[in-house]
Amino acid sequence: MLIVMKSGATEEEISRVADAIRELGFRPHIMPGATRTAIGLTGNQGALDPVQFENLPGVAEAIRVSKPYKLVTLDLRPEKTVVKVGETSIGGDEFAIIAGPCAVESRESTFAIAEAVRRSGAKFFRGGACKPRTSPYAFQGLGDEGWKILSEVRENFGLKIVAEALDESSLDQAEQHVDVIQIGARNMQNFSLLRRAGRSKLPILLKRGMAAMLDEWLLAAEYIMAEGNYAVVLCERGVRTFAQHTRNTLDLASIPAVRHISHLPVIVDPSHGTGKNYMVTPLACAGAAAGADGLIVEVHNDPPRALSDGAQALTFAEYQQLVDEVTAIRQVVSARQSRVAHPR
Repeated sequence: MLIVMKSGATEEEISRVADAIRELGFRPHIMPGATRTAIGLTGNQGALDPVQFENLPGVAEAIRVSKPYKLVTLDLRPEKTVVKVGETSIGGDEFAIIAGPCAVESRESTFAIAEAVRRSGAKFFRGGACKPRTSPYAFQGLGDEGWKILSEVRENFGLKIVAEALDESSLDQAEQHVDVIQIGARNMQNFSLLRRAGRSKLPILLKRGMAAMLDEWLLAAEYIMAEGNYAVVLCERGVRTFAQHTRNTLDLASIPAVRHISHLPVIVDPSHGTGKNYMVTPLACAGAAAGADGLIVEVHNDPPRALSDGAQALTFAEYQQLVDEVTAIRQVVSARQSRVAHPR
């Protein structure tokens, strides 16, 4: 159920509605908006009578929600969510670029890549301390040493750190060292991990599963939000198809599709979406043109010698070219959006 407050509802009236929901044994999810506050209700197994909420002071209406997801939907929050990460954000006017190696390999190489990322103007650094690899014999990451190096990158370069948690134990570690926790494609439906991420105080970057339908992806986000963490960023990273010319098929149509349903920000991963470095920049530009809120791309100081996913990593020069081209496209997109929002 969705309870919509009147535009002039007071904090006390909102709190009374939330208390009434708790007294019934359910969980309230308060979502302030530009002109109104909406309160989502979760935990009910069947339909509730809207009248019991509509009679409360400050309530405009109570709406039954028939969709499988309640908290990710535009019905709850018509305005786009902006996920704050310190003094920067994902989902606002600024286009977020998250760049770095697939895996942290050494302090020396990680610092060299971090310097290139900072020089480009990006605010976020990605890097894996622990990696889910298809082969058990492939490089799995540095573990504790990797987390330490990521902390040093944040301290020395002022970049916000994005890194993946593989399980609840590594999520505990991530909370001590990073600014945004990534839930990878292989874990998109690891429901115990999603619930644990929902109890975290840090933003969550949720990658789409490699065979996930849009509803399944959004319901994974719903798992996180249902636990009380509303700072969720969706990441389109490509799905498995019959195509053999790319590692995955980057589904750019998912960007406007998500926009049509959800208020959550959505970014694009053209590195995993293609698996080939010469395709990364064109697909990054296409994602920016399609309205994505940002990119997450892999950069390496020596891609041929990378211990993980070197074939899709950009050199420093290629990465800078990507940033320049995407920035130009975003200026055009922003101008177009401004004209639509404020027609003469």
